[in-house]
Amino acid sequence: MNLQQLRIVRETVRRHFNLTEASNALFTSQSGASKHIRDLEDELGVELFERRGKRILGLTVAGQGLIDFIERILLDVENLKRSAHQLTHEDQGSLGIATTHTQARYALPPIIARFKQAFPKVHLELHQCGPDEIVSLLKAGKVDIGIATEALHEENQLFACFPFYHWYHGVIVPDHHPLNDAAPLTLERIAEYPIVTYHDGFTGRTRIDQAFAAAELYPDIVLTALDADVIKTYVELEMGVGVIASMAYHEQRDRGLTLLDASALFPRNTTYLALRRGHFLRGYAYQFLKLCRENLDEETVQRVLAGRQGDFAGL
Repeated sequence: MNLQQLRIVRETVRRHFNLTEASNALFTSQSGASKHIRDLEDELGVELFERRGKRILGLTVAGQGLIDFIERILLDVENLKRSAHQLTHEDQGSLGIATTHTQARYALPPIIARFKQAFPKVHLELHQCGPDEIVSLLKAGKVDIGIATEALHEENQLFACFPFYHWYHGVIVPDHHPLNDAAPLTLERIAEYPIVTYHDGFTGRTRIDQAFAAAELYPDIVLTALDADVIKTYVELEMGVGVIASMAYHEQRDRGLTLLDASALFPRNTTYLALRRGHFLRGYAYQFLKLCRENLDEETVQRVLAGRQGDFAGL
């Protein structure tokens, strides 16, 4: 048994049992990958994959039982390498962060600036993607920290999640829009106009829909986008009223637009910092977390990662 055999099995599962893609990802031949799998199956005395001819269809019952062991072995090997590297390079390396456009654009810049000032030799890898992809990257161990509002907290068995900050949606309109008349803002008034907001599953969109549904209102959502900058562009073109994360509005940059307070209309949102349990973190990763939340010290984070505290009540 060797690590390459285990890596090929893991990559084959990740590539939805496409051995060609798995082989390419690991820079080996398909025939070589197939032989590695067969050799491992012979040594274990069980077949890991169901096959039809040369085609792999999925995991056998035995394979389903062993894949978690394979994942843990490879994760431990990766952690060993990271730990050894930290002993000799405590202030350099890489830090992978997966987050949404909203967080990368509006919440993280001051934190990243302070982090880079403290750790100039650390290479920061910022992955901008949707919540589901953030979950996938964390599960695969390809990033160290995930930051998002959706999806992360649902994986509480695999991830340790810490509240980052709370925020509310706001309504954005051109300065001359009828809603900008100082009269009380209501969901009924908003629903009178076409709406431009986020795609399903992004930046609290579910809570926007829930608020309108609870009021038995069904607004005309004419356009959806992944990020607030696009939404603001189409609000400027007077395609509709925008519903965005309030921190995405900047009075100086967004001249011609007005942000209306809607904190009483839509539920509060929480953005989370997520770590995969069992994933080794370098010392500077803990410092990044502490920059995000002052009370996220290394001892607290490790306690939650180890499962000795069911949740983090620091916010």
